Amino acid sequence: MTSLLGLVILSFIITGVCMVPYIDLLFYLKRKFERKTDDIKKSDTPIHDMLMKSDETTPSGGGILLILILILLSIGYAFFSSSLDKISLIIIIFTLISFGSLGLVDDIKLILTRRKGKFLGLGRKELLFAQVVFALIVGSMLYFLAGLNNIYIAGFGNLIINFWYIPLAAFIIVSFSNAYNISDGLDGLSAGLLLICLFAFLALTSRFLDLTLASFIGIWIGVLFAYLYFNIWPARIFLGDAGAFAFGATLAVVGLLTGKVLALAIIGGMFVIIASSSLLQIFFKKVLKRKILPVAPLHMYFKYMGWEEPKIVTRFWLAQGLFAIFGLWIALLSK
Repeated sequence: MTSLLGLVILSFIITGVCMVPYIDLLFYLKRKFERKTDDIKKSDTPIHDMLMKSDETTPSGGGILLILILILLSIGYAFFSSSLDKISLIIIIFTLISFGSLGLVDDIKLILTRRKGKFLGLGRKELLFAQVVFALIVGSMLYFLAGLNNIYIAGFGNLIINFWYIPLAAFIIVSFSNAYNISDGLDGLSAGLLLICLFAFLALTSRFLDLTLASFIGIWIGVLFAYLYFNIWPARIFLGDAGAFAFGATLAVVGLLTGKVLALAIIGGMFVIIASSSLLQIFFKKVLKRKILPVAPLHMYFKYMGWEEPKIVTRFWLAQGLFAIFGLWIALLSK
């Protein structure tokens, strides 16, 4: 426990020290490649107009720094600790790098499009295809290297699904990766929700003495604490797609490595609800030719209704806390 708390403090200090000059760098790059106001086209989409003001004044790309610190500290701690499961750590780091690289393309695009005025990143279909490919690779690593082939659901028992574990894991990883990205729309929202989820998983992994996951989660918590200081309203930096895709996918992998798939869905309940509201909006527009909400996802609907941004974020955090407690209770029941 002492070393775990030390990892949290160390990662917090390192991230906090690096964050200020990194934000200054992003502001410099933003000013250098910024388009003139006349070149920015007004959108007919309400949610786009709601986000335009903050997008134009706050730099994005904080996830690049966080991923780098998280990987380096995790590898460094593993080098000095012989008791860690290197296979699990390799799977987690591969997830961070692979999904982070997808978002990195679009984070760089945010700088270049201010100068070029055109889309340079991956299209939606190409992005989804790449996510599925990476998720299948991670699912295969979980199946062949980590030896996972089952899910445990309270009330149903242990279900051995063998090779079907790979597509199931891939589906969960892609879902959480996109759910996190969708939730990253208000200052402090996604990072705060993730932090609450990680506390639940830290309690779970500590309960089952999983030192590898507990140490990684501890480092992750320290990094997020430092980042959230600069990301709460009014934000000085945004996470960006690299961090959003990587963190969502990695949260799913952490849940899969614990073997608590149902608990993962409950602990990450607010991510599931936010993503579901966006999917329902798309379904109603495509199939029924009408919207279920004026704007989606759910947190943007409350902003559209006139709620203040800190009020929305705080109440979503509270709801996430309840989901985390309930999911942890379910996980401990199925131990």
